[in-house]
Parts: sequence; C-alpha cells; structure tokens
Amino acid sequence: MGFIFNDITSASMGVKARLTSWQVCGKLRNFTTTVPGKYGVADFGADFDYREIKIQCNIYPKHSFTSLVSALDDIAAWLDPVQGLRQLVLDDVPDRYFMARLNDAVDCERLIRSAGSFELKFFCPDPFGYAITDETFSIVEEGVHTITRTIGNIESLPVYRIKGVITAGASNYISITTNGTELKIVNATLSEGETLIVDTDKMTAYVVDENGETLRNGLPYLQELNFPTLAVGDNTVTVEVSNATLTELQIQAKSRWR
Repeated sequence: MGFIFNDITSASMGVKARLTSWQVCGKLRNFTTTVPGKYGVADFGADFDYREIKIQCNIYPKHSFTSLVSALDDIAAWLDPVQGLRQLVLDDVPDRYFMARLNDAVDCERLIRSAGSFELKFFCPDPFGYAITDETFSIVEEGVHTITRTIGNIESLPVYRIKGVITAGASNYISITTNGTELKIVNATLSEGETLIVDTDKMTAYVVDENGETLRNGLPYLQELNFPTLAVGDNTVTVEVSNATLTELQIQAKSRWR
C-alpha cells in the first residue's frame, strides 16, 4: 500500500506505507444541553467533525545515516503542512481523495543505522472523501428530468453550469428545481459563449467566458440564495425557461463518501 500526496507518490519518495486504522466516518459533534429536572441531556442532533487518517511508514534502507537524513529532509519538504491542504489519495481506496495536511510532529525511529519508521497523521477538516472520477449530468431542454447518482453514500453539493442567453428583465428567467429546491436565475445578463457557474459547496456564483476566465459576480442573478443538493440515487430536476434560451445545463455531482 502507498499513497499520493500533492500528486507525488510515496514510492517515488522511497517510503513504504500502510494504513494502521480507518475511520468509518469523521468524528461526530453532538449538540446537547442540560435541562434542569431532566435525566441525561436534551439531544439536538449531530453532524460530522474532522477526519484523521493515520499511515505507518518505513524508509527503504539507505547506504548511510547521512543519506537517511537527506531522504527525511526531502519528505519534510514534500509534506510541509505550511503549504496548506493538498489532495491525499490512498492506494487502498483509489476511487476518492481527501483534502489533508499533517497534523502532528513526525518522529522517525531508527530501525537500523540507515533505515527508519514513522507514523503520519493527516488532518482532514472536511471529513468527506470525494470522487476522483465524478459523475456529470447534461440537460439540454425544458421539462422534468431524472438524474441518478451512483457514486458515494451521502448527499453531495453539486456545481451547476448554465449555458444560454438571457437579458435583464423581471419576466426573463431560467428556473432549475432539484428535489423541490429552486435555483432561479432572473433579471440576469448572459450572452452566447458565457457560462453561469453556481457552486453550491462554496455558496457562490460567477460568470465565465469560453476560456474559463471569470467575467463577473453571478450572485445578484439568483432570486434567492438556494443551493440545491443531490441525493444518492434518483433526483428530480425540473427546468423552466421564460423569455430566455437554455443551451445546456451541466450538473457536476461532486459525489462524496462519509
């Protein structure tokens, strides 16, 4: 087993790695309060906290202790947590990635004079694993559509990409309703070759040109700040257009696992 961090494999760094444990899901945050006169606590539900991934590593034997230290220096630069979050892909779970960084000091125990062993503790503030090969759905006409997510095991926060032509006006709109939650683009300006991107995870919207360059903020085009999610399995997407043209609606699922 090995892993890829920031697009660099552990094997290429001379590291042999294996998972020592696996969290079934991220840590839980319980919301409770004490009520006078009531046994126990009042429960207000729970959600997910961060995830920690532990990997046990060994350094391949080197010709000298100096070579071992040099290899550890290279590993320290590769895993430098000051760089911030980077993609972490585990060989044992190759279909998903985590956004991670080191969360603790790394102490290398010398096994022999020129080899060592250490544990890496990766901190994932977002506890979910995201699909490396994701699902993208395309809709090119009005009406009711069913799209089916087959990847992941928890609702996802998709990215909507709307291509078409619309001019400013209270009666000009493109409406996209996903599982009962409406994303309505109204009184907007969108020209041929432009794309309105609505990122439900980041709760933002912006318009890009054909080259992907950002042209302007798209949040004012949303009638309400609704950011529809996608469930695992079937999802109903209803598209309505008034005094506008819809060329294509792309929905990138951003599929994820607990």
